Amino acid sequence: MEELATFVKRKRKQAKLTQADLAQRAGVGLRFIRELEGKKKTLRLDKVEQVLLLFGHTVGPVQAKREMKE
Repeated sequence: MEELATFVKRKRKQAKLTQADLAQRAGVGLRFIRELEGKKKTLRLDKVEQVLLLFGHTVGPVQAKREMKE
């Protein structure tokens, strides 16, 4: 599974957008895009959703990989 930061950066580059272009189109700040691509641990989910929608994706639950402790 691709990490969120890697996914957004890859899609942005495929669309030939700068971070500033993406921020403007998504309606978020440039700082937010930098933090998102920089793998910041805490981000506003509504803003993540705004960015993902530009690429035809959405936020949703995925199965976490967990090791069972005995």
